[in-house]
Amino acid sequence: MISNELLPICVAGEWRLGGGDVYESLYPANGEPIARLKAASLDDVEEAIQGAQRAFATSGWAQKLPHERAAVLYRVAQLIRDNAEELAQKQRLDNGKPISETRALVASAAGTFQFFAAACETLEESITPSRGAYVTMSVHEPMGVVAAITPWNSPIASEAQKLAPALAAGNAVVVKPAEVTPLMALELARICEQAGVPKGQISVLPGKGSVIGDAITKHPLVKRVSFTGGTGTGKHIAHIAAEKMMPVSLELGGKSATMVLEDADIDHAVAGVLYGIFSSSGESCIAGSRLFVARPIYDEFLTRLAEGANALRVGDPASERTQMGPLITAKHRESVERYVALGVSEGGHIRTGGVRPHGEGRDSGYFYTPTILEGLHNGTRTAQEEIFGPVLVAMPFDDEASLIVQANDSVYALAAGVWSRDFKRAWRIGRAVQAGTVWVNTYKQFSVSTPFGGWRDSGLGREKGREGIFQYMEQKSMYWGTNEQPIAWAGSLK
Repeated sequence: MISNELLPICVAGEWRLGGGDVYESLYPANGEPIARLKAASLDDVEEAIQGAQRAFATSGWAQKLPHERAAVLYRVAQLIRDNAEELAQKQRLDNGKPISETRALVASAAGTFQFFAAACETLEESITPSRGAYVTMSVHEPMGVVAAITPWNSPIASEAQKLAPALAAGNAVVVKPAEVTPLMALELARICEQAGVPKGQISVLPGKGSVIGDAITKHPLVKRVSFTGGTGTGKHIAHIAAEKMMPVSLELGGKSATMVLEDADIDHAVAGVLYGIFSSSGESCIAGSRLFVARPIYDEFLTRLAEGANALRVGDPASERTQMGPLITAKHRESVERYVALGVSEGGHIRTGGVRPHGEGRDSGYFYTPTILEGLHNGTRTAQEEIFGPVLVAMPFDDEASLIVQANDSVYALAAGVWSRDFKRAWRIGRAVQAGTVWVNTYKQFSVSTPFGGWRDSGLGREKGREGIFQYMEQKSMYWGTNEQPIAWAGSLK
């Protein structure tokens, strides 16, 4: 499956080998290498950022009219669609997601470039109400060099969500993909160049986040960092940003609450809860990993939920029928297993799952069965800490007031779900729950037109939506004097 050739990286528009160590990208379904490359070095970081600054100053990209930049972004979207199956298969190899899911991620990336192209060419500045003898305007300018640090769980979609608005705003972008999933960022950079993004406007620097990501974040020419990943790393980036007085966008961890009320449509709720936690093998920041079910329906609901979990097809990501692929690495699977053992030690019991599946080609991969833990309370570590795997903690609740208290009792506040036929009650609970996104009678649905982000330890700032472009721009106020006479304070100049 692997070629002996080392993959080049993109340093200020130059495709060449990185200056760092050689490492292999492994296919999580069988542990075999799919690509070999040399990581970026600190010298590569410096060259990429200096080159990005030159490109920003001289390429003319920032000076293009919005509709001209938009035309290039539309071409990016079309090229992604033209190469959709190849990209989806490469994404499958890169992080082991089922092919049906990687196709959806590729389609999402194309849609993201299309949306921000449209948003770019229709972006409006504003003339603010005059308060004197002047016309006041609010305009926005590109920042310069910005950085995008992306995760391994949904690379092409995450990278598109940062690249598209940053380019639409007129910036040069340095991308630092997750070390274990470098392939999609490199593919996107090639596509962007093919579509007409000027040389040097994009760099892709694979490598360790603690080395390459840190160096990018600390560099004085980098004017903004957009990061998706773990909360600990996000806080570290925020500390660096504070020293630099640099704005950041941080999309971090979650321990999202899903709430099933006694009047919920059970068929919809069971399907939605299964999808919310077990799709993507639970490796999702918005996974509905804490489940609260009204006590009168708890036993019935958990019985149906366990049956549904047992019926999920865990296996070969290349199969059209597979619903859950492997976890990203052996090390990460071991972390998930430790959390399940912790849950048992805290007084919980495994309703279903909690093992490595065998046979059918799964023995050499990093597979883990969908797991439901019961018997825990919301204050346990297992119910509070992000596991980032296919592990659901299920708990009954007795009344609406205690439900809201428990749902909000978390350092995270990224997402939540409410299942109820009573729209007024669902609205009331949805407004009371502290989270960046609340789904009612659905879960894990996304629209690029709708802002996304978290509160508290789940992050800062927002991605997506028309406002997403402004995250990569500086706002400027302009005053145009209309007074017929000189400013009175100066008095007579004669």
